[in-house]
Amino acid sequence: MAVSQAQLKAFHAVAVHGNFTRAAEALFLSQPAVSDQVRKLEERFGILLFHRNKRSVQLTDLGERLLAITQRLFTAEAEVQELLSSERALETGSLTLAVDSPVHLLGHIARFCERYPGITVRLVTGNSDECLRRLREYKADFALLGRAVEDEGLITQVLSSSPLVAFVAHSHPWAARDSIVLADLEDMPMVLRERGSMTRQILEEEMARAGIAIRPAIEVEGREATFEMVAAGLGVGLVSAAEVGASANVQVLPIRDCRQRMTETLVCLREQGSRRIIETFFEIVRGPR
Repeated sequence: MAVSQAQLKAFHAVAVHGNFTRAAEALFLSQPAVSDQVRKLEERFGILLFHRNKRSVQLTDLGERLLAITQRLFTAEAEVQELLSSERALETGSLTLAVDSPVHLLGHIARFCERYPGITVRLVTGNSDECLRRLREYKADFALLGRAVEDEGLITQVLSSSPLVAFVAHSHPWAARDSIVLADLEDMPMVLRERGSMTRQILEEEMARAGIAIRPAIEVEGREATFEMVAAGLGVGLVSAAEVGASANVQVLPIRDCRQRMTETLVCLREQGSRRIIETFFEIVRGPR
């Protein structure tokens, strides 16, 4: 019993995007058309691929197993398409980058867009764990992680390595200081990134090494929210020195006894490393600035 390619594409889009509406937008179809394709696939084989409710869908166990296959199938299809159209010199297409902080890639993205204006570049942000998950779920072509990576399934390129620094509002008692030590952070109200953030993980490891307790004041998602909370005087924040920029709203304080550094690593799936768009972006990243 042959499987319909259209039905598999509809299933895959719903599984990847999490609901029928976004899947329909990605496929340039109506939502009823996508729903009908998935329903026909389920009815044809007497199976259930999704648990449905009014707001979202959730994959069944069988759906999870099918998604693993369709991910490989459509990745291979994309590779075939790129191989056969390689002479077009990347005139069209898209590149999705899941990043913990875009600042490390802005120059590379600018050069890529200048050379290949027909390629649409999309940035999605999250902590390192979220970015890596997007990559493994085939929702991104590259992930930028705030740590060194050793994984045979990934192709990696280290972009930078910089120390962790603290920062405070100009109204904070520390604003007149030029640096701090880890012990200064004991019992100090902190504005911390969410769990899964490498900034938070390094801080926790360094504080544990020094035998110092952390006193969280506020937990936020995202680097921008951390800066806003700290600038409002709600606590001490931490960030990679490479990401602090020239913010006029905060005072940056090096941490003299913090041993670990934040390493920014660009990664892609090794199985996709031969795709022309992947190779080309890596060439730009590794080439002269």
